[in-house]
Amino acid sequence: MATTADFKNGLYIKYNDKPCMVVYFQHVKPGKGPAFVKTKLRNLENGRILENTFSAGMKIDLINVERRPYQFLYADEDGFNFMHEETYEQITLPKDVVENSDLMKEGQHVEMMFWVDEERCLTCELPTYVTLEVTYSEPAVKGNTASTNALKEVTLETGAKIMVPLFINQGDVITVNTTDRSYGQRV
Repeated sequence: MATTADFKNGLYIKYNDKPCMVVYFQHVKPGKGPAFVKTKLRNLENGRILENTFSAGMKIDLINVERRPYQFLYADEDGFNFMHEETYEQITLPKDVVENSDLMKEGQHVEMMFWVDEERCLTCELPTYVTLEVTYSEPAVKGNTASTNALKEVTLETGAKIMVPLFINQGDVITVNTTDRSYGQRV
């Protein structure tokens, strides 16, 4: 059991029976009245940011969170199947737990965050950049754009569709930023 005096950015706590991470906190001691702690908490199950005010000295429950390396094996009707890279244990996650799952190809390394006490997967994160091949691209016609930052839609080997510059062609290998689904560079 901890108190609000133990707050720091990145601390994992249980708030309203949900796993949360402290994103921001500020201890406030007004001239009149008791001290309190203003916080911004990220719900680890859905990613929402919650704002809450705790009384100073209030007891909070800490949770034990662990990051583990996994490798994506394949997808089926039950969800996505992964293998732990050290123990070779296999798990299946529902499709809604994995963000940007259409950028994930077989053999992709991911990092999962587990709530150790309940042995439950909270998030599955792809690396910041993934390298994928362009399987379909409309040819760009010179002179049919008015701006210098013209983009076109392409289909990647995983079936994902993203916007890229006009010089990218079918068969090119590119990097894609998984946080905002933007084009990185041609490899």
